[in-house]
Parts: sequence; C-alpha cells; structure tokens
Amino acid sequence: MIRLQQLSLMRGAKPLFEQSDLTINPGEKVGLIGTNGSGKSTLFAMLRNELHPDAGDIDFPKQWRVAHVAQETPALERTALDSVIDGDTTLRALEAELAEIEMKGEAADGHRIGELHAMLADADAYTARSRAEQLLIGLGFSGTQFENPVASFSGGWRMRLNLAQALMCPSDLLLLDEPTNHLDLDAILWLENWLKNYAGTMIVISHDRDFLDGVTNVIVHIDERKLKRYSGNYSAFERQRVAQLELAQAILEQQQRKRAHLQSFIDRFKAKATKAKQAQSRVKALARMEELAPLRAAAEFSFEFREPERAPNPLLVLDKVDAGYVDESGEEKIIVHGIEFALQAGQRIGLLGVNGAGKSTLIKTIAGDIGPLHGVARLGKGLVVGYFAQHQLEMLRHDDSPLMHLMRIAPNVREQELRNFLGSFNFPGDMVKSPIAPFSGGEKARLALALIVWQRPNLLLLDEPTNHLDLETREALTEALAQFDGTLLLVSHDRHLLRATTDEFLIVANGQLKSFDGDLDDYRDWLFKTKADAASVGTISDSTNADPPPGMDRKEQKRIEAQERQRLSSLRKPMEKRLQVVEKQISELQTKYASFEKTLTDTVIYDAERKADLKSILEQQSQCRVLMKQLEEEWLQLQETLEQLQGS
Repeated sequence: MIRLQQLSLMRGAKPLFEQSDLTINPGEKVGLIGTNGSGKSTLFAMLRNELHPDAGDIDFPKQWRVAHVAQETPALERTALDSVIDGDTTLRALEAELAEIEMKGEAADGHRIGELHAMLADADAYTARSRAEQLLIGLGFSGTQFENPVASFSGGWRMRLNLAQALMCPSDLLLLDEPTNHLDLDAILWLENWLKNYAGTMIVISHDRDFLDGVTNVIVHIDERKLKRYSGNYSAFERQRVAQLELAQAILEQQQRKRAHLQSFIDRFKAKATKAKQAQSRVKALARMEELAPLRAAAEFSFEFREPERAPNPLLVLDKVDAGYVDESGEEKIIVHGIEFALQAGQRIGLLGVNGAGKSTLIKTIAGDIGPLHGVARLGKGLVVGYFAQHQLEMLRHDDSPLMHLMRIAPNVREQELRNFLGSFNFPGDMVKSPIAPFSGGEKARLALALIVWQRPNLLLLDEPTNHLDLETREALTEALAQFDGTLLLVSHDRHLLRATTDEFLIVANGQLKSFDGDLDDYRDWLFKTKADAASVGTISDSTNADPPPGMDRKEQKRIEAQERQRLSSLRKPMEKRLQVVEKQISELQTKYASFEKTLTDTVIYDAERKADLKSILEQQSQCRVLMKQLEEEWLQLQETLEQLQGS
C-alpha cells in the first residue's frame, strides 16, 4: 500500500501540494492527471526518493522494487537486446557475481556457484532473452535491429528502449511518465495489453484518454494542490467530476441565497430596538458561516478552423505514384508503390499502418515535402494545404516570438488583429512578444496549429499532432477538427481523436495503400494477428514433425527436436508460474468478496451510525469485483496461450 499523509511541497515560491492525503492499494492501476505544471512528475520524483516533501510522509513497503522509464539514454555501443535485459538489474548482478566466481577456476566456491544457478533459475534467467525480444517486437523493433548498438537509434527509439528496460525489470511499483509519447498506435495497443496483465501497482501519467481508459481503474487528479482520488477509469472520472462540480455549484448558490437573506434582515432591522436582538444573532450567524470559495474550474481552451475560401474537387490525384526517397548513394528507396488515390472534398480519412510502413512518407509526398519517385501527382486549382508534423516544431524560429511568426505569413494585417488571434490560442499579454525558445513542447505545438489555422487550409494533413499536447488542448483540437469544413487526412496514435474526427480509414501495409474496411477495434485485432504471425515464423512451428532436409542424419534431427522442446518449455514455464499466482489471487479475492457479501446481509450495517462502515465495505467490494474481473481475463489469456504452445 502507498500512503501519502499531509504531504506539502514548494517548488521555488510556488506551492505544488498542501497537506495532501492519498492511499493507493496494492495492485491498483492509477492514472495521475492534472494541468501542466501541477506536480505530476514531481510526485514521481518523490516516489523514487529523488525529492523529499517539505512536510508530511510518503510511505510504502521498503522491499518494493520500483521501476521507471529513464529520461536519458547514453549513446552506448551495447546492443539493443542487451540494453533491454540490463533493465533486470537483479539478473545482471547475479550473472556478474557468477562470472567473477567462475574466473577463479579451481579456487571457486562450488557451493556459492550452485546457489547462484538456483537464484538465476528463480529469476527466469533462461527466458530473459526471449522476454526481451518480445518486448522489443511489441514496441515496434524488427528482429534485424536487436543486435544494433543503442547509439545507432534516434532519440525517440532510445526512449522506446528505456520503456522496454522498465518493463523488463521485475517490479512491485511501475511508474510511467507519458509512455505513449514516442509510440505509434500499434505499439500503444501492444503496451496497453501488456499493462493489463501487469501484476504490480502502476501509476501512469498520460494525456491519452483512450489509453487511460484501457489501463487504469483509479484516477488521481491534482487539483487545487490536493490529490483527489476517483474510482474507475478516465471516462468514469469525467462523469464523477462533472457531478461534483454541479453539486458544488448548487451548494454555493444555496449558501449565497442564505447569506443574502441574512444580510437583508440585518440591513432592515439592525436600527430597530424591537428587532436588535434578532439582528445581532443573524450577524453572528453570518460571521460563523464559512464562505465557500467560488468554483475555479480551469479555463477551457478552444479554437476553430476558419472556413476555407475555396474547395476544389478533387483536391489531388496520385496516379501510379511510387513514394519514397533517394539515399546518399543516389539509389531510389521505394516505401509505398503503385499509389492510385484521389482525395475528394469533404473526405475525413484516418491513415493506419504499423510503424515504418510508410504513413509519414505518404503524407510528405501529398504535402509536397518530397516529390514522387515515379508517377504523377496532380493538385486541384486553389488547393491550400495545412501540414502539421513533428518536424514543423523544429522549423519554428526559437529567437522569434509568436507574433513575429504570424506577421511573417500575414505582413499586411494589423498587429492588434494578430494579437487577438494568438490570444485565442492561449498566447496572452507579453507572451505573444516573447521568444519561443523557453516554451514547452505543448506551447510550440499550439503555435504551429495557430499558423496553420490562420492560412485557412482546405486540406489538413496532420501527422501525430497530439504529441506534447495536454488533455485540454487535445480536446480543443478534437472539437475543432470535428467542425472543420475542409478535407482531413490524419495520422495519430490518439484513438479518441481518430474516432471523433474521421469517418473512413486507409491502411499502408506491405508497401501498398489500401482501403481498410473496419473500425479501430478491427484494426487492433489485425495488428495482434499480424504480430502473432510474425512471432511464430521460425519459432512455434511443426518442425518436430517435419521430414529432415536432405543430408541431415537422424541424430541431428533428434538434437534439433530436443532443442525445440526445450525452447517451448522455456516459453511455457513463466506462463505456468504466472498462472499459479493468478489462480491464488483469484481464490483470495473470492474469499474476501464472500465475506463482504456476508457482512452486507446483516441489517446492523445499515444503521445510521454505521454509514461510514457501509460506504467503506461497498467501495472495497467494488474494487474486489474489478480486480477479480481483470485477473479472470488474464487467466483466460494465459490458458489460451498455453494451449497454443502445447499444441505446437
């Protein structure tokens, strides 16, 4: 159990937490939300013992192993696979000690060597490589990249390696700070499935509402320097939050009416001797009444796309286009070939495909950033493209202000009109004339969006526009796109954004652009099947029953068959071990749930003085029911996988 009691912390002159309390139960999966700068990452630093509160206590079992995602990755020559296995520090320490003892030769302590081998077996050392490979594949790495040095990967891919390290580490508490920021949709779906089966306690910071809905059963909201706990996922939090705000507003209005009534009586009768006593009592009542603070909900940010001036139809036609690039040696690298595509006015398309399939290459070709290698791209007369991609932020001039950026594309517009426009994108006052170098990623993304909106595009090409955006700004973008009158082509890992703003899907797969006849749930199923098929090639196969290739003797075949049986056994062992743990947990929860049921049949619990006890029991019963459901789903998945392995 994690318990925060009367927690207070100042960062500089700014108070982040003031006498905050919070309890997180073992096994709960918590979404930590709040505005940017509210203290989410700071709370993580305190849980990692890197920061200490000014007052109060943070308490959880000292023996708990805490895993988190490192924010920096040195440019190591170590291979990607070895780097991920390094995440299991206990395993690496045992291996290092064993290697050191074995170097002593005949002087080595045989008893200790035996102990270390037993400890390595308990640490699943013999499945470490396959577990690390599964993590890498799930996060989008190909088998050919396993042996590449860490230094050869870009910053985003190194962050994926850091995430794989954290997942590789056996832990009781897993802290994830924006784990989906550097992931594509296929990797997010895989991560979501992995986290559902994670047995420990998890706290995740995320601005992806679908991801939070998929992996959390508790939301902790940092609001007014307090930690407020809500049962359920993000959607449940939103419903409870709205209800609370409505209730608080009603109570505030009721109190204001009562105060006004008391004040009116005082004003009318305080000078009358016959009413002086009653008036004085009302003065005291008014003074005793604790004045409720007015509701201070965060100011909602919203904007809208201006209506396009023209709407050509079709907007563009790609005729037998090969999209790709020319490498340094002058050789053509075709990524997507034979594209036959016409984009009609008013279409709203979500572009799907696994990482590296060519989605961004296609978007860049349509935007004109790169030309077609072959074929013809015909643009409609009056086409105005609004293009947003991650490199757009890099194109911003860090020494210039938001106003200077906008004046560059609108030189003949009055400054006040430009300032008003930027103000609608949350660039108020002096901020509009400040250099953007110290701006956050979210603020720079808002500026890039503002520049696009100003140009009144009739075609929006958006490639992962929500990276760096908080929940509030993502919701504003979703609403603006839903009302956009032009044509939209969107690549995003934000499923809420895709569902709310697109009405058809295209998929880039196997070097081709095709229509995808299905929804995002169908796409998830397709992804998992694709990954399962890829993982099974050369692994789980019928090689034990196959005829030996020419020239292979019977002895060699038996050796290969034995290796295959051993490999399958190593795959089954951790699953069987986990299955036993899950079965035990389900049994314990069933017993616990039955005790709650028995208590609730006793009429005494419904007495007025037992109201708090009843509430506590109902909450515990609800949590117990949720945990049982999750464990039962995990049990079914494990059973299904084991049956597949046993049939191999």
